[in-house]
This record gives sequence, C-alpha cells and structure tokens, in this order.
Amino acid sequence: MSRSLLRTLFELRAPSTPRPAAQFKLPVRSLSTTPLRRDSPTVSESPTISAQSATAPSAIPTNPTEAASLVAESRSPTPQAPEALYPRIPQQVNQPTSASQATIAQLLPLLRTQPAHYLTVHIWGRPYLVTAGDQIRLPFKMPCVVPGDVLRLDRASTLGSRDFTLKGSPYVDERLFECRATILGTETEPMRIKIKTKRRQRRNKHVRSKHHFTILRISEVKINGPEAVGL
Repeated sequence: MSRSLLRTLFELRAPSTPRPAAQFKLPVRSLSTTPLRRDSPTVSESPTISAQSATAPSAIPTNPTEAASLVAESRSPTPQAPEALYPRIPQQVNQPTSASQATIAQLLPLLRTQPAHYLTVHIWGRPYLVTAGDQIRLPFKMPCVVPGDVLRLDRASTLGSRDFTLKGSPYVDERLFECRATILGTETEPMRIKIKTKRRQRRNKHVRSKHHFTILRISEVKINGPEAVGL
C-alpha cells in the first residue's frame, strides 16, 4: 500500500469530533453602536478645569520650526551667574590673643617696609607660593572667566618678606593684604592616547585625554598696616 492510502484509512477510523468555536471577549464599548449623549447618567463627567488653565492660551507650537527651536532651547544648558559658581564664603579666622595682637601691631610695619613680599594663596583648596609678576597654571579650566578679568585672591595661609613671616590659623585675615590676579587665557595639552588591556582578552581600549589649564598672572601684592584690622 502506498502512504496516501494508509493516511486515508487512519483518517476514516479516527472519530471526527467537532472543535469548540473560539470565544472572544470583546470590550463593551465595541458592542454598543448607538452613540451616548452627554446628558446620559452613564457618562462620567470630565474633571473641572481651573480658571487659570482655561484662560491661558495654548503653548503647543503648530509651526515645525518653532517646535524645533523650543526643543533646542530646552536642551541647551542655562548659563549660570559667576555668583552661583563662586559663592562668597566667609573666612574662618580664629580670634588672635592679646599677645599675638601686640606682636602683629609691632612687627607688621617692619614686614610691610621690606620689599619682595610673598604669599601662599589657596585657589580652590590648592596652595600656591606666589610673588608679584608670577604666573600660575591652574590644572583645570575655570568657568565663567574671560581673558582680562581681574580676580581678588583673599585666601592666604602665609604672608611674609625676607626676614618676617605671618602665618594664619588657618588663614590670614583678608584685611591685612590685597592680592589680585589677571586671567591671561586657557591652554590645552596635546591629545594623549593610553591603551588599556586586560589579561586573557584580545580587546584593547583606547582612552583619550586632553586637559585644559587656566593661566593667571599675579598683578598686585600689597600689605596693609595694622590699622586695617583696628590694632
């Protein structure tokens, strides 16, 4: 016998049982064909809208160019004011004792008369030993500054000359000195590529780095007398 005859015999012997019809549960809204009226009690009323939102005009732009400009404005970061990036933090200067006040009142005029004053200023927590005319290369890019800006450096832990040195605890009173720095510009180093590998792996990772620097020049170093702090 051929396979087709065997197949027909097996189909005749098997009892033919009708399969149950598939039952699909349709949503209630799709079954109803008559539209519902708004005064019908079955329709849920929409929530009330405030008067401010009802009177406000629609803020959705219809022109595609206006929509693109709105998206660009929302993605662009808002510039921050210099006061927000560089907040004025009061100094934590310990009150000097009567003996130290007498010493400052006696020796500060001598320190002031000697030339070539130096300072140990702190810029963002980093100490720098500077004199007038020195250039500082900060290892970061200072935001919200342009070449030509003048900064007042009011954090100094050491103030001295050739024979005298005044140390603060932790900082010297900012009324005793004036130190100003001028922004010269920013610099960038050449692109550095470092290849990182892992053991028993054939892939290599190339890490690129290009640091930015800010260049300052100390334009003024001035020592005030003891009368600046009322001594």
